[in-house]
Amino acid sequence: MSNYDITRGTRKERRLKMAETANRLRKQLESANFDPQNYVKHLSQQSDGDRDLQEHRHKIQTLADETAQNLKKNVYNNYKQFIETAKKISYLESEMYQLSHILTEQKSIMESITQALLSSDKEETAKEMLAAFPKETEEVKQRTLTTLLEKVEGCKNIMETPGRYLVYNGDLFEYDVDHMAQIQKVHAFLMNDCLLIATWLPNRRGAVKYKYNALYDLDSFAIVNVKDNPPMKDMFKILMYPDSRIFQAENSKIKKEWLEILEETKKNKVVKERHKKEEEVPNSPVRTDVSTNPFDEEEPVESEEVVDLSLEWIQELPEDLDVCIAQRDFEGAVDLLDKLNEYLKDQPVSQRVKELRGKVDERVRQLTEVLVFELSPDRSLRGGPKATRRAVSQLIRLGQSTKACELFLKNRAAAVQTAIRQLRIEGATLLYIHKLCNIFFTSLLETAKEFEMDFAGNNGCYSAFVVWSRSAMKMFVDAFSKQVFDSKESLSTAAECVKVAKEHCQQLSEIGLDLTFMLQSLLVKDIKCALQSYKEIIIEATKHRNSEEMWRRMNLMTPEALAKLKDEMRNCGMGTFEQYTGDDCWVNLSYTVVAFTKQMMAFLEEGLKLYFPELHMVLLESVREIILVAVQHVDYSLRCEQDVEKKAFILQNASFLHETVLPVVEKRFEEGVGKPAKQLQDLRKSSRPMRVNPDSTTSVV
Repeated sequence: MSNYDITRGTRKERRLKMAETANRLRKQLESANFDPQNYVKHLSQQSDGDRDLQEHRHKIQTLADETAQNLKKNVYNNYKQFIETAKKISYLESEMYQLSHILTEQKSIMESITQALLSSDKEETAKEMLAAFPKETEEVKQRTLTTLLEKVEGCKNIMETPGRYLVYNGDLFEYDVDHMAQIQKVHAFLMNDCLLIATWLPNRRGAVKYKYNALYDLDSFAIVNVKDNPPMKDMFKILMYPDSRIFQAENSKIKKEWLEILEETKKNKVVKERHKKEEEVPNSPVRTDVSTNPFDEEEPVESEEVVDLSLEWIQELPEDLDVCIAQRDFEGAVDLLDKLNEYLKDQPVSQRVKELRGKVDERVRQLTEVLVFELSPDRSLRGGPKATRRAVSQLIRLGQSTKACELFLKNRAAAVQTAIRQLRIEGATLLYIHKLCNIFFTSLLETAKEFEMDFAGNNGCYSAFVVWSRSAMKMFVDAFSKQVFDSKESLSTAAECVKVAKEHCQQLSEIGLDLTFMLQSLLVKDIKCALQSYKEIIIEATKHRNSEEMWRRMNLMTPEALAKLKDEMRNCGMGTFEQYTGDDCWVNLSYTVVAFTKQMMAFLEEGLKLYFPELHMVLLESVREIILVAVQHVDYSLRCEQDVEKKAFILQNASFLHETVLPVVEKRFEEGVGKPAKQLQDLRKSSRPMRVNPDSTTSVV
């Protein structure tokens, strides 16, 4: 065996040993029970010195680099899968949100059905018990109420109401409505016609344990179940306009008892009052006094019983409205109001009808305030214009179309403003403008379609939408100008951005909304400044080149450069430029005139992209001033030049300006604007080179 084979085998063994060591180190670091501190401690004890630690550090670093490289490869290999997974997760999230909303609604419906069935069963049982032991039950409850109220400070007059007795009582904890922080411990006494809230006394005096806090009539509040959200659970809310209070029971069983007994007691009171009113109707005829005065005229007597308000749904209407408002069932509340208005439409207005109207009007005011809050910009702006449809439609049904229109437009203005603010400013201005136009005009289009759908029968609201469109367009132009004009972008970039905005604005015409004139009127000031600023830049550049003019032919050195210049001049519209090219790579024009031609035509093209009628004179005067600088320089050079050959060359450049450049400028301006420019024609006529006398120092131009 040769030395080469021995060395080769040794290297192979070394590589295998290093690979085995690396695998063992990887398994040790990947272990679930790996402890860094113990590992470092053990390593420092076993190492002989700094060299071993450096080698071990190198191994770990190599392993880390391999791991990072593997991660990168995995990311690159699965990049498309990551994108697809992210999209699917987004779709699943929206679907889960909709499913959760549907399940919540189904749960509330099932709970209401269950409560209705339980309350009906309990009502029948209570009637049977009252029929069996009427006096004994009431007397026992009255004695119990008297005994309990002796422990409450400041409520001696509560027992003065005849027929009042205790139904249910128990300890509760009161929580703050806004911050959900515990406030105090209370004791609630539910009576057959009211609810008493008493607070616990910290320093008890004899038998007195509680202090009077509040007394609510059963008709003045609504009970709402509060969904459990640990640790906040076993709660229910009492709504008394404009306030509300939240109480927590000891457990879910007691909470359920409170909710059921409160609902049952409220219904029993309504039934009792209805029976009482029916019994008060006189059965015997009443003798009317007949006047003997022949001049007395009989006055029509309003019959209080003409309108039948004893119907069960009318008696329970105020309470049903409270429940609908609390449960955010806006459609149900408005349906009840429409039903009542239809029932009372042709009925006489009696005192009882006025009282009912007063109670209902108070609920209408509460419902209106809730709907107004739904449309306020403080609420979530997600969901687009369709999210406001529910509240807007109910406000319109309530006869509040003007308020609905105002709030809808305020909501959409806040949504558009928020979307513009959240748009990230990119490095490329044109990319940012594309995103800005897409967001704004899409939102405007959706808002217009939703407005047309919601306010189809309210023609008076369309003027408000036009005014809102102008304010929204002003908001858009402020963001547009700040990014395009305030940042001093080039005229070509500004022209492209304005073109994009115009194209998006024209898409609104599909729904009959043309805001192009409005966009132009808001942009005219900034575009004027941009044109004048760029005009000054071109004039300064032209003057600087004129000051260094040597009146020499251009030598482009290579055929490629000459071909490129020919293409550029052809794109500028100079079809006869090739007649000014000579042998090899020479051009029989000066560098100053060629550079001026390219810059002039570029300015004209960008200016025509920005053009609209209000900018006609600004663009025309800018073009005229730029041309005048070049013409005056040629005129001055012809008069001052002494060399005959140079003077002929200058005349050739003047001929190119007059016979080629100026006609192309006039034609292109007329094509872009739609009408000829008399000022440019006059300028060309006044600058026509007529003759050059080689022996004279003057020329006629």
